[in-house]
Amino acid sequence: MAHDVFVSYSQPDQACAYELVARVEAQGIRCWIAPRDIAPSADWAAEIIDAIYQSSTMVLVFSASSNDSPQVRREVERAVHKNVSILPFRIENVRPAKSLEYFLSAQHWMDAFPPPREPHYARLCAYLKTQLGLQTLPAAGAPPAASAPLFDPTDMRHIERQLAGYIGPVAKHLVKQAALRAAGVDDLVARLAVELDTESQRREFTRRCRSGKSPAA
Repeated sequence: MAHDVFVSYSQPDQACAYELVARVEAQGIRCWIAPRDIAPSADWAAEIIDAIYQSSTMVLVFSASSNDSPQVRREVERAVHKNVSILPFRIENVRPAKSLEYFLSAQHWMDAFPPPREPHYARLCAYLKTQLGLQTLPAAGAPPAASAPLFDPTDMRHIERQLAGYIGPVAKHLVKQAALRAAGVDDLVARLAVELDTESQRREFTRRCRSGKSPAA
């Protein structure tokens, strides 16, 4: 099975992992996850290693359980060895054990707590689309999209810094993707505000972005 993303998880987090795969695959991104994609009577270890090597990205469902999992640690080690990009999708407020920290210290993290997880899945999909160079296809019969406006680089950097204060390094990718569809700076800020979890965060983010806009915007 051809795929873009390998999903690593520990058994207690299987429900979350399969929910994540459903959301990601609905966006046209191909995933590999055990045991769904392991052929009957196949060698599990060999199948998993081959799947990791054939992936461009590993999404690690990170929790206290996966933190203690020797199997997860082996999968992460293999991914690092083959230069596969790793995105820890942290569903619990847990710091990595030393055995994992060695491999994950240079990685970007995406926090997926507190619930609900839907906004976090949406951010994950946006990140993966950017990483994989994918774009959402327009609906059948929809008119051609207008060319995206050019944004002042100072505005873009300011907005990216404000968003990164809430969600971390993935903000860079979200800003880049939203800019392809936004009609202007205010529309860009509005599109990015929905990535935040609470109304108070969205208001504060919007206020900070607008206070730093260039006069010509």
